[in-house]
Amino acid sequence: MVNTCITLILSSMILLVIPSVLSLDQDPVAVEQWFENLPNMTPKLTHLHFYLHDLVSGSDPTVFRVAQSNITSSSPTAFGFIAMADDMLTTGPEPNSTVLGRAQGIYGSACLEESGLLMTMNLVFTGADYNGSTLSLLGRNAVFHSYREMPIVGGSGVFRMARGVATAKTYEFNLTSGDAVVEYNVMVQHYN
Repeated sequence: MVNTCITLILSSMILLVIPSVLSLDQDPVAVEQWFENLPNMTPKLTHLHFYLHDLVSGSDPTVFRVAQSNITSSSPTAFGFIAMADDMLTTGPEPNSTVLGRAQGIYGSACLEESGLLMTMNLVFTGADYNGSTLSLLGRNAVFHSYREMPIVGGSGVFRMARGVATAKTYEFNLTSGDAVVEYNVMVQHYN
């Protein structure tokens, strides 16, 4: 009986906390009402700045190769490799700086002539301002170019119906380990 009561209390507490984590109500009726109100909403432009920590080595990597083609090992661009990532997003380039969220998705070498990745990433924000909201990035990342521009094709929560551009610049890259820290500036238009 006591265990049942404790379980019910904990379940109730979890259910009370879950709605406060998400920025917008995701119930189908609430989403429909949001869209009905869309013509009255004002577009908002938001600038986000953060660092992505792409760790392929060490005891706690955040990227794992999940597939490769029959030419990947002989290709100068590692053409055909595919990796899954769950990279940390932080306020600064140091790994111990404040965590803003995660970059979760997939990338793969899609170019035979230079190091060019096809990236499909969900930027999942956990910080106070955007907790529970996401941005969806889909585009080409020519990793050895100084700056790379990739489109933001959507979002959820505060960033519902978002569109914009993410600009990436390598802050640090270790040729031996393959680990990288990448600085991102994201300009995104969304609605209030």
